Amino acid sequence: MRPDAEIASPDHTRDTLLDGAITLHQRRRGHRAGTDAVLLAAALTVRAGETIIDMGAGTGAVGLIAASRMPDARLLLVERDPELAGLCARNIAENGMAGRALALCADALSGPFVAHASVDLVLTNPPFFEEGDAPASPTIDRASAHVMREGGLALWLAACLRMLRPRGPLALIQRADKLDACLRHLAPMAGSIVVRPVHPRAGADASRVIVTAVKGGRAALRIAAPLFLHGENGRFTEASDALHRGASFASLGME
Repeated sequence: MRPDAEIASPDHTRDTLLDGAITLHQRRRGHRAGTDAVLLAAALTVRAGETIIDMGAGTGAVGLIAASRMPDARLLLVERDPELAGLCARNIAENGMAGRALALCADALSGPFVAHASVDLVLTNPPFFEEGDAPASPTIDRASAHVMREGGLALWLAACLRMLRPRGPLALIQRADKLDACLRHLAPMAGSIVVRPVHPRAGADASRVIVTAVKGGRAALRIAAPLFLHGENGRFTEASDALHRGASFASLGME
């Protein structure tokens, strides 16, 4: 991510992702989009004319990256924080997507926002914690982005799946230690699950998992090849660097 100091404000920064392909206005403090957003957006292939929902969009990075890969895809960014939803709208305009994208200020758990079974793809980065198991956050903004109410993950994923059309794909990124909960909550409505571990570097435990699932899918669970973010020199690995420059897992032969 690259900041643009000339346009920075006291509260917000103007950053770019994918070597400048995506512009992102976001809060200077609190949760900020970065590698998680890039990896999640690379997890699914968007096809012509499809409708994407980015659930819990923050400033819209995931959905904007995904929609940028298919010029006639439609996009809905759902974000509960009014300020962030406003930044979503600003980012939609700045990235030239005003005619095909919409920002909606709403709680992901209060839907539906569209007709059931009407969306082609769902991308989501749910809050990592539920009340009671979250570490203290130094800022209210960061706590709000990372914590939901007890039982919220089950409700969140169920809401995502209800909006999906039959055989529609969902992708999420989550902490690796939350994988069991993700699989448990996806199981009633989705299958054909693929889990990709994401490791900070070789020899380190996975810190994230990218999980894809198909509504009504029946294929057995598959563990995909892991992604290592950094090499021994501390720089991005070849695959990680390609993803940060705009590649998808499919384009790298890592489906």
